[in-house]
Amino acid sequence: MELFSEIYSCYYQLLRHILCSQNALTMQEIREQISQEGFGESMLSIIPKLEDGSWNLFKKDGDLYRSKISSAFTVPLSALEKSYLKALLLDPRIGLFLDREQVEYLQNALAAVSPLWKPEQFYCFDRFSDGDPYADENYRSCFRTLLQAQKQNRYVDIDYTSPKGNRLHHHYVPARLEYSVKNDKFRLLALQPVSSSFALRSRGKNRNLAHWKTDAPLMNCAALQSTQENSVDSCPKNNLSRADASTLRHAQETTNFKLEILNISRIRSVSLLEKRLPAPADLNAIIRRTYYREPLKLRIVNRRNALERAMLHFANYEKNTTKIDEDTYECLIYYNQGMETELLIEVMSFGPMLQVIGNDRFLNLLKNRLHRQYGIAPSVQ
Repeated sequence: MELFSEIYSCYYQLLRHILCSQNALTMQEIREQISQEGFGESMLSIIPKLEDGSWNLFKKDGDLYRSKISSAFTVPLSALEKSYLKALLLDPRIGLFLDREQVEYLQNALAAVSPLWKPEQFYCFDRFSDGDPYADENYRSCFRTLLQAQKQNRYVDIDYTSPKGNRLHHHYVPARLEYSVKNDKFRLLALQPVSSSFALRSRGKNRNLAHWKTDAPLMNCAALQSTQENSVDSCPKNNLSRADASTLRHAQETTNFKLEILNISRIRSVSLLEKRLPAPADLNAIIRRTYYREPLKLRIVNRRNALERAMLHFANYEKNTTKIDEDTYECLIYYNQGMETELLIEVMSFGPMLQVIGNDRFLNLLKNRLHRQYGIAPSVQ
């Protein structure tokens, strides 16, 4: 076997991790790392070459093996990787993640490289033409600020114009940035703090609203179930340290949120605040709490590759698919109020191989939408 049979293969990465270690390793430690990161036959391929010195990668010092490569070792890029990177630089969205100086540096470094593809080689026939203004400096500034806040669990002050033209100004915690290929737009999933009384009133009126209570931090108090139902004083004082109590009080102040979805292009300004969440929010768990009790139930007849097309069509939703008979499948799609309109449009655009059999709420929305479309459609003579 050659030293590296495939460029940047498993063996390459494995040996790189071992060689870049700052500490001298025993052969047993090397074997353990190979066992964790390699294949079953990796021992037979690697260990003999290291022990007899034929690879000349380590300096033997008694029973210890010291790497001849420093930890500052950098991996060179292949021609394919350079070509791929050059293609990414042609994408207008690259300016959201890299500043102008970084882009110019990479363009100069890759000046002699041909891009792997060019944007004009792709034609998106089902994409809306009013995508986000990725070249706009204010848009880029807002995007980078939100990305920084999301990584650091920090609050932001957002000035926003709603689709109805209303000017909104609130504090949020950015939780996720999502991109829609179909709409060619970015949107922000943000947590907006609300008072405890507001959250309780909202739950009492409609349990389907997107309100929830984040889980409390893990404390020494075993009786603590949630920061809304329990207070610091309800925990046994001999089990709750002063530091834990302080952290718990802070969590109680920030435990109630409602989920907001904001289009990045409608954000006028964003400013970072010093306040932070004590720990990252589990957004997937939070979103699940906002789902309707009854999922959308679809029946798919697997003709003309309908099943595969449906799995791709609804790939961005949480779902559960079961086989009913030879060519019929049942798909449960979990969604909330914010996803409802877009999901309705996607279901209507799929075709006759998909049948909606539940829930009643979605069926009524579908019927009303079809009636409206029938009423505005021109008559055919």
